[in-house]
Amino acid sequence: SKRSQLSYLTQLPVPSQQGGMIPISELGSFVYKKQDDLIFHKDLADVEYVLGEPIGRLSAPIYAMFGVDDLLLRYQTVDGKELQGEYLGPPEDQTVPGFEWAGEWTVTYETFRDMGTAFGVALVVIYMLVVWQFGNFIIPAVIMAPIPLTLLGVVPGHWLLGAEFTATSMIGWIALAGIIVRNSILLVDFTVQEYAKGMPFFDAVINSCASRTRPILITAFALVGGASVILTDPIFQGMAISLLFGVLISTMLTLIVIPLGTLSAGEASCRNIAVSMGLLPGDADADAKYNVEKPEKPKKPKSERSSKDPKEWIKAALGKKKKTDDNAEKETSDDKIDTNGLLKKEDKNDV
Repeated sequence: SKRSQLSYLTQLPVPSQQGGMIPISELGSFVYKKQDDLIFHKDLADVEYVLGEPIGRLSAPIYAMFGVDDLLLRYQTVDGKELQGEYLGPPEDQTVPGFEWAGEWTVTYETFRDMGTAFGVALVVIYMLVVWQFGNFIIPAVIMAPIPLTLLGVVPGHWLLGAEFTATSMIGWIALAGIIVRNSILLVDFTVQEYAKGMPFFDAVINSCASRTRPILITAFALVGGASVILTDPIFQGMAISLLFGVLISTMLTLIVIPLGTLSAGEASCRNIAVSMGLLPGDADADAKYNVEKPEKPKKPKSERSSKDPKEWIKAALGKKKKTDDNAEKETSDDKIDTNGLLKKEDKNDV
């Protein structure tokens, strides 16, 4: 601009004592001098800002930060101390030389921190909703088991395409978790319905996979087609990679993990879910439906009931003993009579 040119500055008009306008060069001359350095402060402490822009294939700030940290391992300050960098805030000791990473790194850290917290809350809410739907605590864990398996498709997908895991990649991963849970719910729900119709538990699990595989694959291919449209977008490329590769790998693993997890949970869990959903009657409902009467325990006769009074119990015991002795004596006498009769018969025969 003209203000940066010295010839223009010397012609700036200023008012004179006579009321006219004169150029400022008649009042003095301009001299080149160095501008005073600015002193920056942050949190009542003197700071110096060092700016840099990462370049190259790995343009994410974290890679440049790691490279600078490696270089600082061989560097010492004037007082012979190492220069330490802080990633999550300013140095605690302001009297010791140090520095804080900020700028794009701070934005990236806060973004992933908030999204990670939101993802954790989403997982808890999903688990609570599935527990409320099925009335069981084991099956929801089986349903959510394929969520970590999505990383087997997300991470290699970014590596194959040479892309970085950005905030949009995280958004795609969170969206993918909801899709995978939906597929798992379809498999478990169909298994419970088939079991409630009277099909054996193992056959119900196999039949659910055979019947639900086609709808699940159609959903996965539809998502792949939609994600491929934004695969070349510079901003939403990470989301497309997470959805595209994640849904392909996780869908195949879901068709394996969910049946195995359902079988591991056991037939009792499947029956409890069917009862809670009203597909099967409970124990009390089944008894009322089929008029099942539970047999009553036979009551003991009064003579065999134990008395709470010790005296009566002793009398009853003595009476039983006396009766037993009388029966024994009677049997002994009968034996003697029979023996005498036999002897008499033998004597008659001898005679």
